[in-house]
Amino acid sequence: MVIGCCILRFSAEWVTSLKEKRMVVKSLVEKTKHKFNISAAEVDSQDVHQTIVIGIACVSNDAVHANQMIDTVVDFMEYSTDAVLENTDTQIIRV
Repeated sequence: MVIGCCILRFSAEWVTSLKEKRMVVKSLVEKTKHKFNISAAEVDSQDVHQTIVIGIACVSNDAVHANQMIDTVVDFMEYSTDAVLENTDTQIIRV
């Protein structure tokens, strides 16, 4: 079993409140979950209104496939929001 996981850090300079941030995060996470068979959630900086940190994870039987899935999801998320993708940290774990 192979687990692919990635933490994406976005900057949303136009966001002025936590309520507005939560709307952006919810929309992005739901669109991603709907399009891909992955898990996604906000994992850090929940109280910082201009920083969005989302974690995604997938399970596969092949490391190459898991890495391709993560790359595809990262590309989708980057182009599905006005927030700027600042950093990604991807790990492929063999169990």
